[in-house]
Amino acid sequence: MRVFLDDERQPPEGWVRVYWPGEVIALLESGHVEELSLDHDLGDDSRGIGYDVVVWIEEAVALRGFRPPKISVHSANSSARQKMESGIQSIARLAASASGR
Repeated sequence: MRVFLDDERQPPEGWVRVYWPGEVIALLESGHVEELSLDHDLGDDSRGIGYDVVVWIEEAVALRGFRPPKISVHSANSSARQKMESGIQSIARLAASASGR
């Protein structure tokens, strides 16, 4: 499954669109997500932002051996994009060290 987190943009064909981080996390926990594309600003910060998903994945990889899907960022918020991409790089390092154990 390919998951597209965004409150405004339509997903590419073949992707499942979700609106909130909690929805993404539930799908990630199902184990069926192969690819993930994240927006940062979702219109209601009280319900979460795209970076929350990155933090959840990073923690799950570090603490539970979660195997992350391929992750990309499509946010137009340049500073948030950089922060999210740094988190994704950290996830890749953690996943690589876990697979080398």
